[in-house]
Amino acid sequence: MASAPPAAREPTLEIDSMHDKPTQWWWLLAAWAVALVSTLGALFIGEVMGMTPCVLCWYQRIAMFPLAIILGMAVFAEDRRGAVYALPFALAGLALGAYHSALIAGWVPQWWVPCGTGPSCSQQALVILGDIQIPWLSLAAFLAIAAALTIYLIRTRK
Repeated sequence: MASAPPAAREPTLEIDSMHDKPTQWWWLLAAWAVALVSTLGALFIGEVMGMTPCVLCWYQRIAMFPLAIILGMAVFAEDRRGAVYALPFALAGLALGAYHSALIAGWVPQWWVPCGTGPSCSQQALVILGDIQIPWLSLAAFLAIAAALTIYLIRTRK
């Protein structure tokens, strides 16, 4: 008498401890990609093109550069805490970018300008595609990073 073959096991989708769904990881990866491109762009403008950043641009760099490192480590280590650590940097950069954009648009009084020596914070020498100024790109980048991190943190909370 031949024995019956063992019952076939149904394949299961294993999800690691960081993710509730496999697609949540993409939000963290997107935030890191934006931070990395922004960091490399800022370095290119400053070091290759030789443009000296204004004071507000320096502050925005201070908020952006750590994001490329923190989010890169979070993506490769698959660690949710990296998003928690990165969100305050993104929000600070978002506030700085919004202030800098308002300054360029003329919504902030000239006497309330933090720039002293060096390039003017209210006059931009570099525009992209005709009308897009660097502080606007910074604002958009910080907004995208903050939004992606917020979505990621909401969807992966326990």
